[in-house]
Amino acid sequence: MPFESASLIAVLPELVLLITACVVLIADLYLRDDQRGLNHTLTILGLGAALGAIGLVSEPGATLAFSASFVRDPLSDVLKGVILVVNLLLFVYSREYMRERKLWVGEYHALILFATLGMLIMVSANSFLTLYLGLELLALCLYALVAFDRESTVGAEAAMKYFVLGALGSGLLLYGISMLYGASGGFGFAEVAEQVIADGMSNKVLTLGMVFVLIGVAFKFGAVPFHTWMPDVYQGAPTPIVLLISSAPKVAAFAMAVRILIQALGGLQPDWGQILIILAVLSMALGNVVAVAQTNIKRMLAYSTIAHVGFIFLGLLAGTQEGYAAAMFYTIIYALMSAGAFGVLAMLSTQGADVQELTDIKGLNDRDSWLAAMMALMMFSMAGVPPAVGFIAKLLVLDAVVSIGLTWLAVVAVAFSIIGAFYYLRVVKMIYFDQPTTELPLAISGDARVAISINGMAILLLGFFPATLLSLCENVFY
Repeated sequence: MPFESASLIAVLPELVLLITACVVLIADLYLRDDQRGLNHTLTILGLGAALGAIGLVSEPGATLAFSASFVRDPLSDVLKGVILVVNLLLFVYSREYMRERKLWVGEYHALILFATLGMLIMVSANSFLTLYLGLELLALCLYALVAFDRESTVGAEAAMKYFVLGALGSGLLLYGISMLYGASGGFGFAEVAEQVIADGMSNKVLTLGMVFVLIGVAFKFGAVPFHTWMPDVYQGAPTPIVLLISSAPKVAAFAMAVRILIQALGGLQPDWGQILIILAVLSMALGNVVAVAQTNIKRMLAYSTIAHVGFIFLGLLAGTQEGYAAAMFYTIIYALMSAGAFGVLAMLSTQGADVQELTDIKGLNDRDSWLAAMMALMMFSMAGVPPAVGFIAKLLVLDAVVSIGLTWLAVVAVAFSIIGAFYYLRVVKMIYFDQPTTELPLAISGDARVAISINGMAILLLGFFPATLLSLCENVFY
């Protein structure tokens, strides 16, 4: 088909990010060391412009572009906005951390911008080829970012594990895509959906392809048993990179799950729903139980992420519009909670001393009471303690599961959430009731304080007034 200039309007946010990344790379060639702050300014402006571009192209219906391989719809508008907001927070939180370690260079900004571009492409993918293109752009940037500190042997080891297991996960996903292509004769989600309606489970190639793409989705989420990369990567990577990996890519992975499982394989929901039940229970069980035994706070939060993925899967497996909306709400809230928690850890890692162990946050209230309050708020929200919004997110997912008659599954989820509350509240106890192990002063910039305050207030206010965000999620699926 001939190229249509109208297609460029649909991809305006992606074009803005691409141009920003290229400008940062070129500008970095001419900047002295004392001018590196310009990269930060250009990046913030680019992300803000991309957010504005989403508003410009947003409209009620769906817009197809590039021979229907790219779609702009309400789902993509909301999720792209969340990804850009989280990454704006990331750059504000990470500035002092990266500057102290002499990692505040153009490549850092460009890699995260290209990773963000990959996420946006994943969110708007309307065919398996477009989805895979965005996924690999994201993955290749993350592999490099995990090993960004070249003096860290732990980081290099984590990056190698991530690369090997990531290549395996991508290979399995690609194998599944090839099977779905063989069964349907097309890469578009609509073409696969038509074949699913026509053949269903009677087409064994289609069924096997579903299993392999589901493995790919589970790997990108970090669900058990495809989680083994996550604790090592969280521990070995620089804290701002862990913030990135733990938040925005989970939003892109949710979009990937919606596009594949609901739009392409929706006719097989009873079948992939059964697989998700197993993955959800295993993720909640292993994530919460193993997190209790962790002494490294980044590994603890890694297993915490695995447990939260189990809750997201509960919403998806419900197979109802309420369940899908609840899973989307939970994913957005988790991205904000994770950004806040790792943002605090990045701000605490001053003067070259990384916050790694749980003992490093002891007595934080004595050192900085506002930062302690923000960290405690993130922990309460992750534990599902009202009035923080994490409680509402869990409640919506549990309600969706109970509404389809899987009350036993909701009971299992509540039981593991109670176990999870222990290690979250342990962090709060250390912050407020233990003596600090260091007297190092905390030099936190004003913009980072403003960002964490906005982050924390969002978690609290959404707990009191969740209706606006929930209605956005519901409008996507109704």
